[in-house]
Amino acid sequence: MVVYNEMVKRDAGIENRCLDNYSTCIVVNGLCKDGMVDEGWKLISDRWGKGCVPSIVFYNVLIDGYCKKGDIKSAYNIFQKLNSMGFLPTVETYGALINGFSNNGNFEIVDELMRDMAARGLSANAHVYNIIIDAKYRHGGDLKPLDAIRKMIEEGCDPDLVTYNTLISGSCKAGEIEEAEELLENARNRGLVPNKRTYTPLIHLYCTQGDIDRASCFLVKMTEYGDPPDLPTYGALIHGFVRSGHVDVALTIRDRMTKKGLLPDSCIYNVLMNGLFKKGKLSEAKQLFSEMLSHSIVPDMYIYATLVDGIIRIGEINEAKKLFQHTIENGVDIGVVGHNAMIKGYCKFGMMSEAVSSMSRMKKLKIFPDGYTYSTMIDGFVKKQNMSGALTIFCEMVKQKCLASVVAYTSLINGYCQIGSSQRALYFFHYMQSNGLVPNVVTYTTLIGGFCKEGQLAKAAIFFEQMLIAKCCPNNYTCNYLVNGFSNSAHSVVLKEGNNPKSCKTSMFLDAFRKMISDGWLPNIAAYNSIIVCLSLNGMLKTALELQNNMASKGLCVDSVSFAALLHGICLDGKSKEWKKIVSCNLKESELCTALIYSKIFDQYLARGLNFEASEILHNMVSDCKSHNLHMDNIEVSANR
Repeated sequence: MVVYNEMVKRDAGIENRCLDNYSTCIVVNGLCKDGMVDEGWKLISDRWGKGCVPSIVFYNVLIDGYCKKGDIKSAYNIFQKLNSMGFLPTVETYGALINGFSNNGNFEIVDELMRDMAARGLSANAHVYNIIIDAKYRHGGDLKPLDAIRKMIEEGCDPDLVTYNTLISGSCKAGEIEEAEELLENARNRGLVPNKRTYTPLIHLYCTQGDIDRASCFLVKMTEYGDPPDLPTYGALIHGFVRSGHVDVALTIRDRMTKKGLLPDSCIYNVLMNGLFKKGKLSEAKQLFSEMLSHSIVPDMYIYATLVDGIIRIGEINEAKKLFQHTIENGVDIGVVGHNAMIKGYCKFGMMSEAVSSMSRMKKLKIFPDGYTYSTMIDGFVKKQNMSGALTIFCEMVKQKCLASVVAYTSLINGYCQIGSSQRALYFFHYMQSNGLVPNVVTYTTLIGGFCKEGQLAKAAIFFEQMLIAKCCPNNYTCNYLVNGFSNSAHSVVLKEGNNPKSCKTSMFLDAFRKMISDGWLPNIAAYNSIIVCLSLNGMLKTALELQNNMASKGLCVDSVSFAALLHGICLDGKSKEWKKIVSCNLKESELCTALIYSKIFDQYLARGLNFEASEILHNMVSDCKSHNLHMDNIEVSANR
C-alpha cells in the first residue's frame, strides 16, 4: 500500500504514467484478502477515471471479498448493480456469489443463480460445481453422488479430481463404501489419477469397519501411484483402527511412520491414548503421554481432556480430579473441553454439587459453558431423578442464549418419562420441534417407551408412526417397548376401541393390531406384525426385513400378515418382479387368502396414484394355489377309482 500511495503522489498533476488498472486491481485484491473490502470499494470509487477504469474483474474481486467475509448482502448488492453500471457478470462473478450463498446453506438462491447463469449462455465450470457439492455435504443436504456426476456431464462440464475426491469423502462419511468405490472406478475410467485425498477417506472407512486387508490394499495402491502416505493418511489409518477397536494395529502403524521419519502430531497421540483408555490400559496411555512430551509436542486442551476422561473411564475419579487441579494450578489453559471432561466425570459418579461448582469456576475463569456442558449437567441431574436441578440448568442455558441440542431435550424428555410425567415430556418434545430441532431415534424411543410404561399405548403407536413419517429409523429398543407394551395390555387396546370407535381411527398400527387380535393372533406376534406393517408401508423395507429375520431367529416365521406387509414394502420399493428373491413364501391356500384380506386393508393406506401391485400378486397366488389344489384333488379322485 505504501508503494501504491507513492505511485499516486508521482502521478499527481501529471497524465498517469505509473498507475493503471492492473496496479489498482492488485491493491484492491490485497485489501479484500485482508478482509478490508469496504476500503477496496472506496479505493475504486476514489480512483475512478484517474488512470483507473474498472472492469468486471474489479467487481469480481469485491464480490468475492464480501462473500469470504460473510457479508453476502453487500456482495449481492454489487451484483444487482452490474447491469446499470454497464458490466455483464462472468462465470467468476457467479462462482463467487454461489460460494457465498452455499456457505450459508442458501441453496434456493444458488439454484436461481445457476439458472440465471445458464440463461445468459454461461456454463458453470467444475470449480463452481465443486463449491456446491462441498457445501451440500457440510450442510447435510440430500446429495446422490452418481447423479451429481451425471448432471455435470449432461451440462457439458467434466468433473475433475476435486469433484470425485469430495464425493468419495462424502460417501465414506455416510458409510456408503460401495458407492465410494464406484466413484473411484468412475474417476479412473475418465483418465483421472487418484491421490492421497482420494484414498484417505476409503482407508479410514475400511479401518473403521475392521477390514484391515482392504485398507492396506488401498494404501499399497496409493504408494504405487507415486503418492506415499503423509501425516493425514497415517492419521486416518490410526483413527480408523482405533475406532474399530484395533488399538494394537494402530500402535504398529505409529511405529512404522516413526521409522520413516514422520513423527505423530498431537491429534494422533490423542486418538491413540483415547483408544488405550477405552481398553482400560491406563499405564500404556500414560507411557504414550510421556513419549509425546519427549518429542517436545506440547499437550493441548484436547490431550488433557482425553487424560481426564480416560482416568475417569476406569473409575479413578479422585486421580482425575488431582490431574485436573494440578493442570489448572500450573497455568495450563484447558479450555471448555477440559472442564467438560471433568464435569462429565462428576455427573457420571453422581457428584452433582461438584459439577455445579466446577461450572461456576469455569465462569470465573471467563470460560463459558457450551451446549455440551449444559447437556451433560442436565443428564447428570436426570440420572439422579432431580428434575428441578435439570430444569434449572436448562433455563440457565436458554438465558445464556446457548442453543439447546437434541441431546439436551432428549435428556429432559427421558427424565420426565422416568418419573411418569409423559405430558411434561411431550411438552418439551413439541417445544424442541418449535425451535427447529429434529427429534432423533433416541428422542422418539424415549417418548414411546414412556407412553408404553404408562399404558398410553395409542399415543405410543401414533408417535411410532410419526417417527416413520419423519424418516427416522427405529432401533431394537423402540420395537421392544412396543412389543412389550402391546403384549401386556392387548385386551385394554381392543376394549378402548370398542368403547370409543372414533379414537385413533387413522392409526395404521392400532388398526392392524386390533384386527389381528380379533382374528386370534397372539398379542406379541400381533405387535411384531404391526411394526412390520408400519415399516413396510412407510418405505423402510430394509428395517422391516431385519425385524422379520430377528423374529425368525426366535421361531416366529413369516405369516399371512407379515408376508402381505413385506410384499407391499417390496412393491413400494419398485422391486415387485424380484419379490421371490427377497422374501420366501410357504403359505397354504387359506393363509394366502388371509394375506389377501389384510393386503386389501393395507391398500387403503397407500397414497393416491400408487397401484395395488401387492394385492394383485396375492390375488394371482391365491388363484394359482386353488387351481393347483383342484388339479391335485382330481388326480387323487382318478387314482381312487
